[in-house]
Amino acid sequence: MPFGAEITKEGVQFRLWAPKQKEVGLKLDADGDVHKMRALDEGWFELITDQARAGSLYQFVLSDGLHVPDPASRFQPQDVHGPSEVIDPSAYAWQDDEWRGRPWEDCVLYEIHIGAFTPDGTFRAAIEKLDLLAELGVTAIELMPVADFPGLRNWGYDGVLLYAPDSSYGRPEDLKALVDAAHAKGMMVFLDVVYNHFGPDGNYLPSYAPIFKHTHTPWGASINYDAEESGPVRAFMIENAAYWVEEYHFDGLRLDAVHAIADRSAQHLLEAIAARVRTADQGRHIHLIIENEENESSRLTRGADGKPVQYNAQWNDDIHHVLHTAASGETSGYYADYAGDTEKLARALAQGFAFQGEMMNYRGAARGEPSAHLPPSAFVAFTQNHDQIGNRAFGERLNVIAPREALRAMTAIYLLLPQIPMIFMGEDWGAAQPFPFFCDFAGELSDAVREGRRAEFAKFPEFQHEEQRARIPDPTAKETFLSAKLQWNEVDQGIHAGWRRFYKELLALRHLEIIPRLKGAKSGIYETPGEAAVRISWTLGDGSTLTLCANLKDRAQSGFAAPPGRRIWTEGDASADSLGPWSVLWTLSKEGEGDVIS
Repeated sequence: MPFGAEITKEGVQFRLWAPKQKEVGLKLDADGDVHKMRALDEGWFELITDQARAGSLYQFVLSDGLHVPDPASRFQPQDVHGPSEVIDPSAYAWQDDEWRGRPWEDCVLYEIHIGAFTPDGTFRAAIEKLDLLAELGVTAIELMPVADFPGLRNWGYDGVLLYAPDSSYGRPEDLKALVDAAHAKGMMVFLDVVYNHFGPDGNYLPSYAPIFKHTHTPWGASINYDAEESGPVRAFMIENAAYWVEEYHFDGLRLDAVHAIADRSAQHLLEAIAARVRTADQGRHIHLIIENEENESSRLTRGADGKPVQYNAQWNDDIHHVLHTAASGETSGYYADYAGDTEKLARALAQGFAFQGEMMNYRGAARGEPSAHLPPSAFVAFTQNHDQIGNRAFGERLNVIAPREALRAMTAIYLLLPQIPMIFMGEDWGAAQPFPFFCDFAGELSDAVREGRRAEFAKFPEFQHEEQRARIPDPTAKETFLSAKLQWNEVDQGIHAGWRRFYKELLALRHLEIIPRLKGAKSGIYETPGEAAVRISWTLGDGSTLTLCANLKDRAQSGFAAPPGRRIWTEGDASADSLGPWSVLWTLSKEGEGDVIS
């Protein structure tokens, strides 16, 4: 890397970009001395010394005496305010030399928060659960952000040292071991990364570098990607994306909330990251996912060869919203723009985006771009994820608030949909544990986060009074984090075992019938026979037709044109032209096959 600590033949090379400083020193814990760094052009400082080695602890010392960690630290054994550790990236003995990844169409994603996934909450402990995921039919795990954050618990979106896996989860070699173990079981590993803001505690960059602009995101100041002296800032983020792919062998990244990245450069940061990561694939399948409130289908464009030009897919919030409102009946907030709208339900399932340029009342602005030209695999479908659960006041999962029949119907839709499915950890066995927002801030920041969290819900009728808001879990309390821990002893018990069998059967069918035909699939053609009733057909890559007939209401509906081909899944009561309450019918036909086969 052009910055940070790199082990060379001459010793360890330390580099820091600090244009706001006239002098910078390096303190090594081994001798306690402060070594003066050599000033280079354009605000860079450098020191090569044989007094440091792998395992050495160090800090940069600014002109006013402030000791700061390395912004490109590979590890922070004493958290974000402590010294950085020199890491030898070649020390880990990888066992995945033959691993080349998997095609994007193979993906069955499983989102994980390392801290809440197991009782121990570590990278090593997660390895012990990989067999259960492989048996389920999962082909890729997606880790919520692991970049170093302050304290012992956090969702991960408050990271401040973007190159350092958080020490509460383990050491760098432990994360590499998790990736290695997943590859040995045929599973890809994706990492959620945050390039739209830094967390509020532990980011020392503003002390010595022009890292921020005079604009803001919902989570803090905007990062300087296009103003004066933005070049090293851009390089820092672009290399970070490549770093996780090259040094940790991740199979891809999920970029958080890219709509909050403000960049007017000739080449947008998102384009630059995609270009850099695509050159870092080393002959492997590397996949890139975005979360984008703007529904920009242009970020998902395919080339003449059918491969993504920039990003493989976007998290499809529209799928979640149309299915969530149908299952739960909720209509407040942004759900109001989706509830009871059968056209948006059908369009999200068939074409990806429900909003493709229309006015969204909740936003007070138009949203989205046309998406029918994209393949279904350009969208990641889900009924639950960390945001949609955790943004609720109490972090309830969908199985706690929706009827069982509705939940089964939603699951039977999204797990067989030609879009890429994503399961949130524990969803597959109907885990009842909530996933509330949690963090580990102290002092005034802790108070501000607690009160800010509760103030967010003051506009909802059920939280109009202070005593009602006081019931919202304190995000800074350890108990709130512990409540999110999965209870793995439940997996094979009673109703939980039944849910797991259900998911396992659906995913086995997906692997047998959908995945082999997914490459080259076309956007769907839809009809709406009635309220919350849809009939959608997709032409798959082998020329066959996949058809979905679904009734997402608590009463029967008729008027469905008979779907062609053989039934591959029936949920509820489904005849040729009539579906009972919460019923789903999937059929698959080869080219020219017209008769329904029971």
